[in-house]
Amino acid sequence: MKLVISALTAAWLSLSYSFSAVGPAAPQAPVPAPVESRVDAVFSRWTTTTPGCAVGVGANGRTVLARGYGMADLEHDVRNGADTIFEAGSVSKQFTAAAILLLAKDGRLSLDDHVRKHVPELADYGTPITLRQMLSHTSGLRDWGNLAGIAGWPRGNRMHTHDDVLDILSRQRALNFTPGTRWSYSNSGYNLAAIIVSRVSGRSFADFSRERIFQPLGMLHTSWRDDHTRIVKQRAVAYAPGGAGFRQDMPFENVHGNGGLLTTVGDLLKWNEHFVSSPIADATLLSLQQTPARLNDGRVLDYALGLYVRPYKGLPEVYHSGATAGYRAFLTRFPDQHLSVAVLCNAGSANPTEYAHAVADMYLGARLKPESEAPPSLPESRGPTVGLTRDERFRPAPADLTAYAGTFTSDEAETTLRVEVRGDALVILRRPVTAITLRPHSRDRFEAGSLGLVTFNREGGRVTALSLTQDRVWDLRFEK
Repeated sequence: MKLVISALTAAWLSLSYSFSAVGPAAPQAPVPAPVESRVDAVFSRWTTTTPGCAVGVGANGRTVLARGYGMADLEHDVRNGADTIFEAGSVSKQFTAAAILLLAKDGRLSLDDHVRKHVPELADYGTPITLRQMLSHTSGLRDWGNLAGIAGWPRGNRMHTHDDVLDILSRQRALNFTPGTRWSYSNSGYNLAAIIVSRVSGRSFADFSRERIFQPLGMLHTSWRDDHTRIVKQRAVAYAPGGAGFRQDMPFENVHGNGGLLTTVGDLLKWNEHFVSSPIADATLLSLQQTPARLNDGRVLDYALGLYVRPYKGLPEVYHSGATAGYRAFLTRFPDQHLSVAVLCNAGSANPTEYAHAVADMYLGARLKPESEAPPSLPESRGPTVGLTRDERFRPAPADLTAYAGTFTSDEAETTLRVEVRGDALVILRRPVTAITLRPHSRDRFEAGSLGLVTFNREGGRVTALSLTQDRVWDLRFEK
């Protein structure tokens, strides 16, 4: 027996020597880390001392990954998990559009209905606004949140309701542009859509959504934040950076439809899957929601009904992002690859769009094209300030600024602005204590911080009015 073992040992040593004499083995290609570890790396900044995110991935109709990172509640040391409920911001819009489409399928309304048929409180602008235009952001309706901010009550510092939204919009006597001629993102159309769903169906928008969308799709953790005081189990608290750490930043309003969807990454994956196989909608309805809108002149946009449709690294992508208070969200779908990624965060400094695309890259792999090969996105109409250049020669002296001083009022904003000369600068005052210094831009135009671009209008050389222009509110007039 000893002789046999010795012989085997000698043979092994001889074989080992023969390999070593040849030299070291060629290095092997590194084994890629498991996809779960690489996903973890994407969210590595979110820890037990910070808020964070949840991520879900669906492939070929199956959830292949669902994880949580960071904390849902910093005060009570509750961690984020795959089933944590977050607020989805404007990701919510596609659900509101779907509710309108379901009522159209029922024959209760039409996308080409004029909005005043269902909301007669709105002013007659001399040209009709259709529901289709509201849902594609081509209606010209001013954004109610921006209007509230101009009046001194921006979202987040006052408890707004749909009654407030309707009151603000009913006072508007002008649109940003003629419906169907431009594109300007506006929450107003989606709040009106939620109101219309309630009026046409005879049920609250929340009840209609639950019965026609959430329950049939198995989205059992999803609801609308129609009452911000309601207790919601497993809801993450929203935070924003503040001081040396974070502070709470919750949406204390009951306005929803434009946002306000409380949901999980798992439920969002179920929603995305319904575009492949749906128990609630037929192929015509699903196609309609994902068809990019056209302007009156035939130009095709990259926004459909509550969804962006754009290429990503050479692949078709259907998606929407969201942000409300300290919540951030991104839901995307690559229809040709049958892949979905949902990211929900409770940190205002999070970038779910970046995270979701990083995760999608891992699953799409070689099917992606380099960014340089990806075709450009389709055009969008831009606001009236695009193309306005600063004129460095416009530097009015203090004596010249007095021509702009005065008191200016707007019934549409229910606000009074007082313009004064203070030292060598022009200042806008708004009650109770807001003071905004105006920075010269070009002749009779000044930049006014959160108020946007201020243009003083003249008649006969004398200043008689001013107008405020922002991304979502164009040419709001204040009379002197």
